[in-house]
Amino acid sequence: QVQLVESGGGLVQPGGSLRLSCAASGPIERVVDMAWHRQAPGSQRELVASITRGLITHYADSVKGRFTISRDNAKNTIYLQMNSLESEDTAVYYCRAQVVTTTPAMIDSWGQGTQVTVSS
Repeated sequence: QVQLVESGGGLVQPGGSLRLSCAASGPIERVVDMAWHRQAPGSQRELVASITRGLITHYADSVKGRFTISRDNAKNTIYLQMNSLESEDTAVYYCRAQVVTTTPAMIDSWGQGTQVTVSS
């Protein structure tokens, strides 16, 4: 089965930076769109940033200018560079990928989430 494994979360002070990574593995023919979502306590999960296979990016207004999503197609991996972090960025960050498997089938796969806490 396809698995997404996130890493890079942690505790950081306001104004600091973190870099998240997400690697897809398993019976993958091709990874199409990938994205980062986040969910804060008591809130709905929201899209943070997305990137197509052709490297077209989209950002939520709340993170524009502070976060950068990037991708390595050869490694089926995406990254989220987060700068100028604010307390409002505190959430569990989830990786999502649209994957064409070797079956073939198109599936939507999610990672297990990584906690990002911004606090002094």
